[in-house]
Formats: sequence, C-alpha cells, structure tokens
Amino acid sequence: MDNLLNSLGIILYTTLLYTPPLLFAALGSCFSENSGVVNIGIEGMMTIGAFVGATVSHFTSLPWISFFCGGLAGAVFGALHAWATVKLNADQTISGTAINFLAPGVAILLARALFDSSDTVPLSTEQKIPLLLNGVFPTNSAWGNFLKNTFSNYATTYMVFIAVLVVWFVFYKTRFGLRMRACGEHPAACDTLGINVLGIRFFSVCMSGFLAGLGGASVTMATMNQFRPTSIVGQGFIAIAAVIFGKFKPQGAMFACLLFGLCSGLKIVLGAKNTISPQLISMIPFVVTVIVLVLFVGRSHVPAANGKPYIKSK
Repeated sequence: MDNLLNSLGIILYTTLLYTPPLLFAALGSCFSENSGVVNIGIEGMMTIGAFVGATVSHFTSLPWISFFCGGLAGAVFGALHAWATVKLNADQTISGTAINFLAPGVAILLARALFDSSDTVPLSTEQKIPLLLNGVFPTNSAWGNFLKNTFSNYATTYMVFIAVLVVWFVFYKTRFGLRMRACGEHPAACDTLGINVLGIRFFSVCMSGFLAGLGGASVTMATMNQFRPTSIVGQGFIAIAAVIFGKFKPQGAMFACLLFGLCSGLKIVLGAKNTISPQLISMIPFVVTVIVLVLFVGRSHVPAANGKPYIKSK
C-alpha cells in the first residue's frame, strides 16, 4: 500500500510539474486561434521565453521578474508573427514556421555570446520559481508523503490553473472575448459593426506569444534549472494538439494538457524502473499526441475564419 501511494504521488507530482508549460502555451494558442490567426510559432515563442527567463534570473536573481521577462520575449516574437500575418497578410503557416526557426537561433546565438555555450548556467534554488507548500505536510507517514509529493509543487503549477479561470472569464464573460471570438468566425460582419478586427487579431497574437513565453520560462525556471537547445523540443506542437483536442476552449485545453502531463509523468516513472526501453518511453507523449490528432481533428469546431487573412475593404 505504501509503495502504491508513493508511486501514485510521484505520478501526480510529475503530471503537475510538466502540465504548466503546455497549458500556458495552449492558453496562448487559444487566443490566437479564436481570433482567426493560426500560430504554428508557439514552439519558437516558448523557446525564446525559456532562454530569456533563465538568463535574466541568472543575472538578477529575481525569479518573478525574470519569469515575466520570458513572457515579454515571447510577446515580441508574437508581435513579429502578428505584423507579418495581420498587417502584411503573409501566409500564417509559413510565418509561424519561420518563427520556429528564428527564435531558437536567436536564443542559441545570445547564449553563446553571454555564456560561451549553447546552454545557460544552471540556476540556484533562489533563482528558480519558488516551491509552494514545501514542508507543510508531514513525511513520517505514507499519506503525508503522498500529500507532499502531490501538492508541494512550484508556484507556476497553481498560477496556470488560475490563468485558465481568467482566460475562460475573458473569453466568455467580457465584451472583448465576444468580439475576439466573433473576429475568428465572421471578421467582415465585425468590421461592418465598427469592431477593429485587425487590432483585436494583433493583440490576440501578441497575447498568444506572451503566454507561450511564460510556458517556456516555466520550463527553465521550474521543470529544469537551465536553458538548453533541446529544452522545448516538441512541447509547442503538443500544446497546439491540446488546443485541438480541447475544441479551442481554455477549459478543454486544460484537460488535454493534464493528459499530456500524465504521459510525461508516466514516462518518468517507467524510465526509473528500467524495465522498458528508454527510447520507447520517450515516445509516449508524442504517440498520444498523434492518436489525439487522428481521433479529434475532424470533430473539433475550428473558427470559420481561422487561417484566413482579413483584408479590410476601403
């Protein structure tokens, strides 16, 4: 029984540890997709956010400011994507793909200039996002260890679930959310009513980059303790898959990210037992992603104008 509780606690801990980066990025993707702009560049925006967050924290030892600097770095690349797709009517898929090449290149270039390596210096405990509820639960019993393993997690874990509530409220309880979703469905009708379609889309893509940057920063400042070129590989695309799985809704994306976080948790637990090939274990999150896409892509309601540039009539 004690071993079962311990294993279950470790799985829940790793699930909650690996979910925030995916969920931050998925919430960002929800903003972009619901406004009518495809953002394939989520991966690149996460990468630059991961680098900036770790770097600023290394030099300042101010983790929260560094965390939000990571978000701002993602927003800068979100603005580049928005400028290309919303203002210049560039192909949204090609622009997003370019961001995915540009952002990691910029991150590695700056890392080599600042650290003489493609990796940043490992962060100390004080430079990372703080742990919440650490030391609150007793460790002299199986249940105490279970509660400690489950709930003594980084602050970003709790922050991202609050962010889900905030984004849900913005989407479905505010005038801006209604207009944003309308721009993703019928931009011409919105323009006729005097809604600034291009402005809303531009802001939504920038917000998408900001949240993706927070997701990247949470990787290097919580899940890990430094930036590496492989820190984000695949996570941006998994976040996009989670949005499709969640039918482009923040609450749906949350459950999908928990599923993918669980897959990552199982990967850690199974990898520690050395009973299955490490290569097969590493495939788990990506295999689940492919299965989800095959099963749910055709069933999700994609915003009608998603991926279609809107050219304002004169």
